[in-house]
Amino acid sequence: MIRGRERFLTQLYVLMDFTFIQIAFFLAWFLRFHILNEEQLGTYLPLTDYFLWNLVYSIAYIIVAFLVRLYAPKRKIKFASEIFKIFQGHLFGMFVLLSVLFIVKTIDVSRVFLIVYFVLAVIISIIYRYVVKQSLRKLRSKGFNKQFVLILGAGSIGKKYMSNLIKNPEYGLQVLGFLDDYRTSNDMDEQGEYRILGKVDTLEKILSEKIVDEVIIALPLTAFPKYQKIIFTCEKAGVRVSIVPDFYDILPASPHFEKFGDLPIISVRNVPLDEFVNRISKRAFDIAFSLLAIMITFPVLFIIAIGVKITSPGPILFKQERVGINRRTFTMYKFRSMKQMSETYSDTQWTVENDPRRTKFGTFIRKTSLDELPQFFNVLKGDMSVVGPRPERPFFVDQFKEDIPKYMLKHLVRPGITGWAQVCGLRGDTSIQNRIDHDIYYIENWTLLFDIKIVIKTVINGFVNKNAY
Repeated sequence: MIRGRERFLTQLYVLMDFTFIQIAFFLAWFLRFHILNEEQLGTYLPLTDYFLWNLVYSIAYIIVAFLVRLYAPKRKIKFASEIFKIFQGHLFGMFVLLSVLFIVKTIDVSRVFLIVYFVLAVIISIIYRYVVKQSLRKLRSKGFNKQFVLILGAGSIGKKYMSNLIKNPEYGLQVLGFLDDYRTSNDMDEQGEYRILGKVDTLEKILSEKIVDEVIIALPLTAFPKYQKIIFTCEKAGVRVSIVPDFYDILPASPHFEKFGDLPIISVRNVPLDEFVNRISKRAFDIAFSLLAIMITFPVLFIIAIGVKITSPGPILFKQERVGINRRTFTMYKFRSMKQMSETYSDTQWTVENDPRRTKFGTFIRKTSLDELPQFFNVLKGDMSVVGPRPERPFFVDQFKEDIPKYMLKHLVRPGITGWAQVCGLRGDTSIQNRIDHDIYYIENWTLLFDIKIVIKTVINGFVNKNAY
């Protein structure tokens, strides 16, 4: 049976969302008409009319929140995805409000008020949800608000699932035990806390005797014929059921399901940036950020260009072929930091510490990453993104793709000036495998908020790097 606790939490979340939107409304009213009151209050509608439109916004937000599953159980969901859903709800709520205002031809509503109201509603919703989520996690880690899990299969898959629960007590999930057809004793826990309760065909009896919130099917593919009966038994008892596939280790972090006719299909590599809306939002961010960066750093660009020119003979810019999205090559720009040399030599040599090819001024701009600034022009051209996996030379790509599994997956998205691997310290002479693992994580978990987080970490960490040769 699915206990009513989560239904109660859903109802409580709806009530809290509604309450905090009202708080945002009254704060916005006070700020607009008492703090930022540049015009007479009488010019606009009275508070009662504003409150009526506020109810339209609140109801629209709650409806959208249900549609985007903001009120679904989220013990195991990252808060970043929750933030995105909160923003979606408020954005569509404001769209509905503006549409209604347009239809009824109400023109006396303060635009400043609507902006302040929207911003406050988003910020307050995110803050209160974060506080609630962290509070619930602390309570669950201390043993409160537990949910009880029964695992079918005590093999490697079941053990893996249990070890994840032990590492994440904040989820508030407790394993009651295992059902397994081939094991009669359990050596996974010295205290015997997690034990085998019986065989898989005793599932119906166990569900009738114990409080079980969720059944986890962690059986090998050879047991697939039993799945239908197991799921039927769980649903008959009103218990949620989840499946850990036997091939979980080859699936991405967030599998993507598609519908082909009446067949569900699992996409082995889910790339959020394959979606048109995501690509547009990332491209808009890239263009806006690059234009801003070029305007801010223009004096620096000019000074570095002079420095390169007067400290060594040769061109100011260093142009090199790199591999970008969909394995297409492009010309990447950098300020020249090394002595002039043949393209063949520079394209096939790895930079090392105390590299004799560097100029004195080049050493400085490489150490401070100032040599990378011209790449903002690559971003404007569409060859690169502000954030993404760092691009590599074709010579090394041909080597790495043979030696490092999944190396070519980094080319599913545009390469970046900075990336998740770089802000985690993986620059220069560091593990290529670790870099690829970070790149794949970024590709599979991309959000605009993730990009902003990486940019902020890049700025906070500074541009000087001990591995930047």
